[in-house]
Amino acid sequence: MTLTPPPLSNDCFALPQGVDWTPVDQALALLEERLGPVTSAETVSLSEALGRVLAEDAVALRSNPPQPNTAVDGYGFAGGRPEGTQVLPLQEGRAAAGVPYGGTVPQGHAIRILTGAALPEGVDTVVLEEDVRTDGQSIAFNGPLKQGANTRKAGEDVNAGEVILRRGRVLTPADLALTSATGLNSLVVRQRLRVAVISTGDELVEPGQAARDGQIYDANRPMLLALMQQFGFATVDMGRIQDDRAALAAALDQAAAQADVILTSGGASAGDEDHVSALLRESGAMQEWRIALKPGRPLALGMWQGTPVFGLPGNPVAALVCTLVFARPAMGLLAGAGWSEPQGFEVPAAFSKRKKPGRREYLRARMRSGCAEVFKSEGSGRISGLSWAEGLVELPDGAMDVAPGDPVRFIPFASFCMG
Repeated sequence: MTLTPPPLSNDCFALPQGVDWTPVDQALALLEERLGPVTSAETVSLSEALGRVLAEDAVALRSNPPQPNTAVDGYGFAGGRPEGTQVLPLQEGRAAAGVPYGGTVPQGHAIRILTGAALPEGVDTVVLEEDVRTDGQSIAFNGPLKQGANTRKAGEDVNAGEVILRRGRVLTPADLALTSATGLNSLVVRQRLRVAVISTGDELVEPGQAARDGQIYDANRPMLLALMQQFGFATVDMGRIQDDRAALAAALDQAAAQADVILTSGGASAGDEDHVSALLRESGAMQEWRIALKPGRPLALGMWQGTPVFGLPGNPVAALVCTLVFARPAMGLLAGAGWSEPQGFEVPAAFSKRKKPGRREYLRARMRSGCAEVFKSEGSGRISGLSWAEGLVELPDGAMDVAPGDPVRFIPFASFCMG
């Protein structure tokens, strides 16, 4: 079965009339409301399912455990036992995992039983081996012992026919253990979201090439490609495009043919060489979102031949923050995994800061001695701060004075990942 979602509309990024500066929460709400899955479904084996997004609920084919069994090594019999010394004759034979006992254990008798073994007919209780003495003919132990002790019921974990994983879940190694234990050998998952990454700008050169005065090495494309892979998406590297409108249009054409989403960096504002926004505007599907956040400039959002485009700032720090805060949850929706918000933690600050009202701010930060440190400079050109950081401190839209020890919200970079 192939599940193909409907295409996105050209106005899915349109802002309400009269909107100027868009608060972060409003921008996120608009993305959540208007985007949906764009990937088709396919059936894959469990060995190929790690990190994939479930397209259909997974239903157990078999109960786990499939029959009552013992949780310990010991001796099995029927019924509980009261306080005092208990002596039971020992039935010949034993029950082991994968090698069940074929007969019935008579009432008042016990049988040797090993961890994981199905309970023989006539057994519903097990006494631990270390609590027993035996001469090979009988066993002796001290009560009391409740009926059903040290055993597991059939279906105690999962019953056949039960939904074990809901669609939209990103599959983990533990999920694969659960699906395998309940008899499944394949799952219906969404195809991996394909993300094309384009860097733009005459000033950019590839690492390893000679850089002339006024040129810089392309830092965004390696960062964004690696980030998409970390999110579990398939990447399409479209390379570095000069500030040439025809060349960029051709690259966008190729990207739209190969990918489900396009990420560009640079050229997203309204200057003479901002060709990303100009081309999207000419295509009739361009929206410039002036987000009230720092670091970050306007986001160029639009559609190119039916493929959503996220036009990120050229500054690497702003590009990373905008990707984590906006593109990551949006792409989760496009991938079929649903909307997810990164988990943040309230921790004491190890810094001082006076924040003005009007914009939400994200500071490069890391945890040390239980407190959040921030990078020594807020300059958005300080790429070393991204490598130094382990996450972001999020400061709210309003004014705020932070002193050491005050609670702040710290979001680890790992909280933005899919799985």
